[in-house]
Amino acid sequence: MFSVKSLLMSAAVGLTAIGLAAGSASAADVTLKLGHLANEANLWHKTSIKFAEEVAARTDGRIEVQIFPNESLGKEIDLINGMQLGTVDFAITGESLQNWAPKAALLAVPYAYKSLDHMTEVANSEIGKAIEAQIIERARVRPLAIMVRGPRNLTTNRPIKSPDDLNGLKMRVPNVPLFVDVWKSLGAQPTPMAFSEVFTSLQNGTIDAQENPLALIKSASFNEVQKYVNKTEHVNSWIYIAMSELTYSDLSAADQEAIVAAGKFAEKWYRSNFDAMQSELEAELKEKGMTFVEVDKAAFSKKAKTAVLANVSEEIRPIVEALFSK
Repeated sequence: MFSVKSLLMSAAVGLTAIGLAAGSASAADVTLKLGHLANEANLWHKTSIKFAEEVAARTDGRIEVQIFPNESLGKEIDLINGMQLGTVDFAITGESLQNWAPKAALLAVPYAYKSLDHMTEVANSEIGKAIEAQIIERARVRPLAIMVRGPRNLTTNRPIKSPDDLNGLKMRVPNVPLFVDVWKSLGAQPTPMAFSEVFTSLQNGTIDAQENPLALIKSASFNEVQKYVNKTEHVNSWIYIAMSELTYSDLSAADQEAIVAAGKFAEKWYRSNFDAMQSELEAELKEKGMTFVEVDKAAFSKKAKTAVLANVSEEIRPIVEALFSK
C-alpha cells in the first residue's frame, strides 16, 4: 500500500515521463500514445506510467508508451475518435463509450450499484464481458484494464440535502446522455462540458456546480471554487485503459499478449493504491476548506430510478432493472 504522500513523491519522478518513453526512445521500434483528462497528481496518471513501464519491460524496450495528461492529446470524445482512426493508441475512458456501444452505459448507472464491491462484481461478471465485447465490436477500442472510481458526488456553493434543493442548479455533467436526463429529472439544469473547461466555468459563474469522484475534485482543485461536497454518491462506476483496435491488430501476437498482460498488471496496481488513497481524500478536502453534506440518498435514488429506467436503452433495461432490485 502507498500513502498519498508517497504516491505524490513518486509522481514527481513520473512527471519527467510526460510525453517521453517509459524506456529509451532510441531503443524503441514502436512509439504509442496514451491520453487522459486528469493531471499528473491523479492516480490515473500514475497508473498510466506504471502501464507504460510494464509495456517496455515486457517488450524489452521495443514498444514505448508516451503519456499525455490534462487533455493535452484531446478531450475524451476526441481521444475515442482518435483511437477509432488510429491516431491515438490508448485512452482512459468509460461511460462515454455508450455513444457507440449502448451497453457501456452500464459502467455508470445512477444508483444501480449499491457499493464498490457490488459494482466490481458486475464489472468482472458475464455482464462485464458482454460490455467489453460490444465496445470492441462497435466502438473499435479494446478495454485492457478495469479501474474502479470512487462514488461521484455533487459539489456546490450552497448545501444540497434533497432533490428539492437543486431548484434549477446549473451544473456540468460529462457528455453522457443518461447523466443529462437524470439530473434534469432531479431538478437541475445540466450542461455537458469538457472536463478541462469546468474550473474556469465555475470560477466565472457559467455553471454553479459539478459532479465527480473525490479524486478528481481534489486533483482539479475544485475546493478553490466550490464550498460543499454533497454526498449524493449517485454513481459508482468503472473506467478502462482502452486501446485502439487498429493499433492492437497491427501488433504481433507476442506484443498483443505483452500489452494485455501489462494492462492486467496496471489494473492490480491501480486497485491496491486506490483503496489506500480513497480513505484519505475526504480528510484532505476538509483540510482545504470543503464542507461535506449528508444528503437524503433515498429521495435521490427514488427520483433517479424512474428517470434511469425511462432513459436507458431497451437493450440494457432488463439488466438495469435487475441491478436496482438487488
